[in-house]
Amino acid sequence: MPKADLTELAARLEEQLGDPHDPDSSMPFEQILAHDEREEFPYAFVNLLQRWGVHEYVIPAAQGGKAGDVEVGFNLLRLIARRDPTSATALMLTSLSFMPAWIAGTEEQKQYVVDRMKQGTKLAWGLSERHHGSDVLANEMRAEKVEGGYLLTGEKWLIGNATVADGVSVFARTDPKGGPAGYSIFLVEKRNTPAGSVVELPNERLHGLRALDMSGVRLDGVFVPDSARLGHEGQGLEIALKSAQVARTTIGSMALAAVDTALRVTLDFTEQREIFGKKVSDIPYSRRQLTEVFADLLIADAVSLGAVRSLQLVPEQTSVWSSVAKYFVPTLLERSMAQLNIVLGARLYLRAHPHYGIYQKMLRDLLVAIFADGNTVVNLKNIALQLDGLLATTKDPQARSEAELRTPVLYGIDRKLPLYRPWDQELFSRGKDDALLGAPAALDRLRELAAEAKGEEQGWLERAAELAGELLGRTDRLYAEATSLRAGLGREYGQSAELFDLAKQYTTLHATAAVVHTFVHSHAALDDPLPSGALLLLQLERLAREFEPHRVVTGAVEVDEVMRVLRRLHRGNRLFSYWQFPLADRIGADRAQS
Repeated sequence: MPKADLTELAARLEEQLGDPHDPDSSMPFEQILAHDEREEFPYAFVNLLQRWGVHEYVIPAAQGGKAGDVEVGFNLLRLIARRDPTSATALMLTSLSFMPAWIAGTEEQKQYVVDRMKQGTKLAWGLSERHHGSDVLANEMRAEKVEGGYLLTGEKWLIGNATVADGVSVFARTDPKGGPAGYSIFLVEKRNTPAGSVVELPNERLHGLRALDMSGVRLDGVFVPDSARLGHEGQGLEIALKSAQVARTTIGSMALAAVDTALRVTLDFTEQREIFGKKVSDIPYSRRQLTEVFADLLIADAVSLGAVRSLQLVPEQTSVWSSVAKYFVPTLLERSMAQLNIVLGARLYLRAHPHYGIYQKMLRDLLVAIFADGNTVVNLKNIALQLDGLLATTKDPQARSEAELRTPVLYGIDRKLPLYRPWDQELFSRGKDDALLGAPAALDRLRELAAEAKGEEQGWLERAAELAGELLGRTDRLYAEATSLRAGLGREYGQSAELFDLAKQYTTLHATAAVVHTFVHSHAALDDPLPSGALLLLQLERLAREFEPHRVVTGAVEVDEVMRVLRRLHRGNRLFSYWQFPLADRIGADRAQS
């Protein structure tokens, strides 16, 4: 979808939902917090969003939906989650649960599920089990083959939407011996089962997303016909892993939204509150904290931009891109929230405050992006298993040349993408990560932009290019460290804590490449006050501190310039993002502050 069209669509959704600080709006913080306090599923909000048609943007056009580019659904969910991550998660769970049908279902199966989704059907993804967590090949839910279908028996636990859902996509063992080819996926429609054969488990009380249905189901010999199996028998693991790639890539929208709202309400405070004769925003230490959080948010935005677009352009690399995004984005933004906590101070503890009460909910809700759909360890392990190949390929001239042709599309927000074909996603990247492979060319382009710039902007871009080159130069050092570690540890290398640490470093290098790519490939498409050389320099300083925690690159001049950019977006009521979507007019915000 063209950038202008996506911006217009986002504006329409914002207009429909209204200012969340206004209690008379369609989706106000006041009611969202009330649902959270009562731990009551937000049916009214989810139904409203379905009537508006949000779910249409995750339904393929071939089946009558409006899904074209994945980033459309990603950004719509982000706008919903800036109000309520719970409602956004409930909607995301239905779209995720549809992925097995989209990836491996027949045309008839896809149409069947889509028709029900259009009628408001909610879905759940029955993957995890109480005693096995991320070890899905230990799952015990079994599907016994009988004439005309299967009998499903077992329990799925900690499943979002499990009770409110009409249908559950169930991952079950079809081969008693298990193994990678021993599982299949079935669509279980609860209303079509005999009374008592499906038991909905008690809802679990949560730290964040308190109003979400997080429960489970127990099946006792539930018959499903052969037509309910999605994909071939034994294809379940492949389908589940491909579905997880989508979830890992898109769940970052929750973290981005939570920090956007947290930063926005913190700025509402710091721009009005005076202490020691100054606005809090103008106190150097506070200003530094605010601008660093903004820089972090835009780093995460750049990583997400490339990862979401990779699903369509380089689906064969999605294994790496999804795990990098899933690890790096929420991990970075959790630390960013800790910085905001210091600036907002005691107000973050006020659960019932009409303006600041939403902050503590965002603080809690952000955490779901860290552990859901594959936790930190799972994603680092996936990167670690492919690390040697990824680092070796950075020296391949042909691979670099090919990546240079794709990165302008991966990171150009105004560039057209090919049709999304989720079945083309692969489970291993074969050593390719276009972000790093295309980074040298992007760095050359950054130097060209620096030469073309004027005044302070030229200096900032020159320093940014120098720092980015230094950071990306660590790729060779990382390769040498991995080679030495492998030689020293032998068979223990693959499971070593040291390898996981190298995988963390790799995600920082990928993020460095992402911010450089986004700057150079979206440069002409960004709206004022972006792009900003001072912001890019601060972003790179933040990434450099992953290696050297006390590294100082920027000073008061750069921080002041980034604060100018941040203030423009805040006062202009635009999303803190490269997209800069216009937000709903602020009606209730001012009267709610005190």
